[in-house]
Amino acid sequence: MYKTSDFFYNLPEELIAQTPVEPRNSSRLLKVSRETGEIKHDHFYNLCDYLKKGDLLVLNDSRVLPARLYGVKCDNNTFIEFLLLEQKGNMTWDIICRPAKKAKIGTEFSFGDGKLIAKVIATGEDGNRTVEFRCDGNFFATLDEIGQMPLPPYIKEKLEDKERYQTVYSREVGSAAAPTAGLHFTPEQLEQIKSMGVNIAYVTLHVGLGTFRPVKVDSITEHHMHSEHYYMPAETSTLIADAKKNGNRVISVGTTSCRTLESVAEFFGEIEAGKEYDGYTDIFIYPPHEFKVIDGLITNFHLPESTLIMLVSAFLGYENTMNAYKIAVEEKYRFFSFGDSMAIL
Repeated sequence: MYKTSDFFYNLPEELIAQTPVEPRNSSRLLKVSRETGEIKHDHFYNLCDYLKKGDLLVLNDSRVLPARLYGVKCDNNTFIEFLLLEQKGNMTWDIICRPAKKAKIGTEFSFGDGKLIAKVIATGEDGNRTVEFRCDGNFFATLDEIGQMPLPPYIKEKLEDKERYQTVYSREVGSAAAPTAGLHFTPEQLEQIKSMGVNIAYVTLHVGLGTFRPVKVDSITEHHMHSEHYYMPAETSTLIADAKKNGNRVISVGTTSCRTLESVAEFFGEIEAGKEYDGYTDIFIYPPHEFKVIDGLITNFHLPESTLIMLVSAFLGYENTMNAYKIAVEEKYRFFSFGDSMAIL
C-alpha cells in the first residue's frame, strides 16, 4: 500500500500559475497514453486530435460562489473574514471564519456596508461556524456584488475578471472552488468537439474545500474525504449507458466529474439510461482502484501528496503518473488551478 510521501514531487515555485492564459485554450497539453505511458507535448486547442467520433465528454457544470467575504463585527467594527462552505438552509450556511475567536454564538457581522448581515448560530467541527444571513434583496445577487472569488492560497495575484475562475459552461451555483480541468474550454472549441460527433454530457458536483484538504496521515487509507453533493440528470445517464453499450469511450473532464461517475457506479452498480442520480459522496480514489465508468481523463496538474494526484495515479498508474509529473516539471509546464492540462487517453 502506498504512503502519502510516495506522492511527493519537487515543484519550483515559479511553475505555480498565478494568472490564467488567454485565450483559455492556449494552455499547454501533456497527452499521456494510459496503456503505455507514452508522452506527447501539445496545446489544448488541439484536443480534438485525440478525440474520436462517438466519444462522450462528461463535464462538471458547477459554478463557483464568490464565497469569500470581508466585513466587520457589528458592535465594534473589528475585521472578520468568512469563507462560505455549504448551504444548510434557505439563508443558513456552514462557514470558515478568521479570526474564529470573534465568532461566538449570537455575534453579528456586517458585509458590504450592511448589505449582508450574518449571525453565528452554531459552532461545528474543525472550528467551523454555522451562520444565518439576512439581506434586503436576493442573497446570491448580493453575494455576487460584494463577495470575492475563493482563490487557492498559492495564487497570490488578484483576479481581474471573476469569470476566469468559472468554466464557460458553469450554471449550477454551489462550489467553493472551480472544477479547474474545464477552465481550458472555449465555447468555440466545445462546438468544434460536438461537430466531429463527440457527445457532451453534464454532471454537477459542488466542490467543497475538503477535496483540497491536505492528507495529514502517513497511510493514505486513514484519510477521510469530506462529503460533497452530486447530481446526474437522466439525459447524462442515457448518454453514458449508450456509450458503454456501443463500446465508445467515456472521458471525464476533471477529477470532480470522475468522482461523480465512479460514485454513482459504486453506489448503484451499472448506470441506468434515463435515471436521475442525486446524493452525496465522500469517495476517495487511490491506487489500486478499478474504474467502472471512465475510459479517459482530462485534468490539471495537482499538488504534491494531494488526494487529486492519488486519483490520477489510480487511473494512469503510479509509475506513469510520477514520470509524467517529473517531465512536466522539466518542461516547465504551469501547475495547479490556472495551469496547463493533462489528457490521459
